[in-house]
Amino acid sequence: MKRGGDLAVAALAGIVAAPLALAIAALLHWTAGGPVLLRQTRTGRYGREFQILRFRTRRDGHFGALLRRTGLDELPRLWNVARGEMGVIGPSPARPDQVVRYSCRERGRLDVRPGLTGWAQLQARRPRVRLSRPEWAELDLWYVEHRSLRLDLRILGLTVRALLCPEGIPAPGGSAR
Repeated sequence: MKRGGDLAVAALAGIVAAPLALAIAALLHWTAGGPVLLRQTRTGRYGREFQILRFRTRRDGHFGALLRRTGLDELPRLWNVARGEMGVIGPSPARPDQVVRYSCRERGRLDVRPGLTGWAQLQARRPRVRLSRPEWAELDLWYVEHRSLRLDLRILGLTVRALLCPEGIPAPGGSAR
């Protein structure tokens, strides 16, 4: 059921975002030249490695900074969802060099597909919040241990809210800060 929901959300988001993605790709090609997509190795469910896609952004460019700040640099990840390498909701996709340092408990993050968004990612978007690696891991593990359709719908709704109203999302207790 979750995979079907992932495909439905990715298809809908892909259709809605396609014109924007094409415009971003054209602007990146025009301003920076060269390839517009970047591939990076990430570790997915059961420790399988895959190539994540994102727009190639320059660290010193205003347009790239805008794309990173808004998360639009990650639009190509919808393709990873369509391919089954990622889900819409789940822990952040980790680099292989991070996974080799996981504790036995942290390896539980690999029990589910990594996601475009997730509980830890949402908490990290809250104003004045900077998560340490152990805090991020605990939030990811909390999601893995409590995942449900209801929680996924809540995370999806909060993600939409964070994208539309970036000034604040609800804290874990409930109200926006």
